[in-house]
Amino acid sequence: MAEKLRSKLVTEGVQRAPNRAMLRAVGFRDSDFNKPIVGVANGYSTITPCNIGLDTLAKRVEAAVRGAGAMPQTFGTITVSDGIAMGTEGMKYSLVSREVIADSIETACNAQAMDGLVAVGGCDKNMPGAMIAIARMNIPAIFVYGGTIKPGHLGGRDLTIVSAFEAVGEYSAHKISEAELLEVERHACPGAGSCGGMYTANTMSSAIEAMGMSLPYSSTMAAEDAEKAASAARSGEVLVEAVHRGLLPRRIMTRAAFENAIAVVMAVGGSTNAVLHLLAIAHAADVPLGIDDFEAIRQRTRVLCDLKPSGRYVTTEFHRAGGVPQVMKMLLAHGILHGGAMTITGRTVAETLAEVPDAPRKDQTVIRQWDNPMYAEGHLAILRGNLATEGAVAKVTGIKHQEITGPARVFNREEDTLDAILAGQIKKGDVVVIRYEGPRGGPGMREMLSPTSAIIGAGLGDSVGLITDGRFSGGTYGLVVGHVAPEAAVGGLIALVKEGDSITIDGHQRRLQLNVPEDEIARRRAAWKPPAPRYTRGVLAKYAAQVSSASIGAVTD
Repeated sequence: MAEKLRSKLVTEGVQRAPNRAMLRAVGFRDSDFNKPIVGVANGYSTITPCNIGLDTLAKRVEAAVRGAGAMPQTFGTITVSDGIAMGTEGMKYSLVSREVIADSIETACNAQAMDGLVAVGGCDKNMPGAMIAIARMNIPAIFVYGGTIKPGHLGGRDLTIVSAFEAVGEYSAHKISEAELLEVERHACPGAGSCGGMYTANTMSSAIEAMGMSLPYSSTMAAEDAEKAASAARSGEVLVEAVHRGLLPRRIMTRAAFENAIAVVMAVGGSTNAVLHLLAIAHAADVPLGIDDFEAIRQRTRVLCDLKPSGRYVTTEFHRAGGVPQVMKMLLAHGILHGGAMTITGRTVAETLAEVPDAPRKDQTVIRQWDNPMYAEGHLAILRGNLATEGAVAKVTGIKHQEITGPARVFNREEDTLDAILAGQIKKGDVVVIRYEGPRGGPGMREMLSPTSAIIGAGLGDSVGLITDGRFSGGTYGLVVGHVAPEAAVGGLIALVKEGDSITIDGHQRRLQLNVPEDEIARRRAAWKPPAPRYTRGVLAKYAAQVSSASIGAVTD
């Protein structure tokens, strides 16, 4: 088999002696030069609790790869913390980091002609970043999720990082004291792992498992539990098996696999960011997938899980209830999933789920019975209208009202919006517009968790709408619409909205409309000029020059 592997450059004799000499310096022996070389992309850092446990998992992967007869070579990838950067200028680098991570993994693997890859990641952007690289390179690969954080506890209730953001809004609305705000902050994040609800990290881990690119049950394990380390080790063994079988990602990451992933995202009540990331991963895999495919799958998929942010339970409870395999089996039993789709283990989805019951246990309420769903249709709707001719993404569940028509409150920066909310300047019936925060205009398409959480904390979640060409944290819920495209920076209609204009958000009709006469819109368009770039040097400037519309995943290639 060795002669068929990409790392054959180390086995080709005298002309490759310098290569072999350098590999000896990192631990290769004579018998190792005929073994496959497996990259271990390690997202470990102490920047964020999401990734602080990854080094332990990467070492388990290394040992398992070596024990399975291959040679691991570990390299690092960057990480930024969305939660820490949220509401600051630093958040502009978050989505940019997805591309940096993808590029760095591709660069390391292709430069060193690695035969396979185990990507170990634990937060919002190193997960899709790794999957984009895997799709581009098409060498045998598997993803290892670092695991979810366990919930914090205060006064008999479970806390997550979103609890802290919402507490800020509650404090500003004089609903809680400063002392209680501080207690929430102290207890929200008790240890290692990614944010504990069905926020972006757990949404993407669930999607990757549904796609067949990680092991069953691995997407909902707690970061600090022993089963997570054991799963990481098994992932290394499975990857070596895939290398010897020649099982390539693009055989797994098919159109059917993406449809399975979207269905699971809908069923678990996942993050709006899944739309952006799955479009980008599909683009890298050359799989035809469009924003309207999410709407089609939404209409035939039920929301089966009662999970935060809009529900009651955290991901560790979802795991105990049966996790992603239980949800997948329910979807498969009712004709929603493609059972013939391949997985990284070499088994099909149907074969993988053969022993999973068709219905969840009745002694739990995290996963609802099929005939008693949270919602009859999926929660991530694609809205269109004159404000979003390329589409926009809205969560349309977990709120009392899916429709609002009200006066626009217009802001050109997230910070200005938050100041207005905390000062009590946003009232019931308003439609908040946050623009010039799109992929190009931000640049970087910041998440709006600070203003949306402040709206919820102030008790306005069911009476105030919000639209933006930016995006939302997985922890966001309420009457909010993101990914509005075309964005303001390229002349999208959102750039022409004026204070007090009437705007309609209609989740039922999936419509986003500026209620202004066409002749007035034409006058405004004739007078509009694109703003000067906010950055002219460095990574943000390069990103702004290359990035596509959010409607096709905000990709840079």
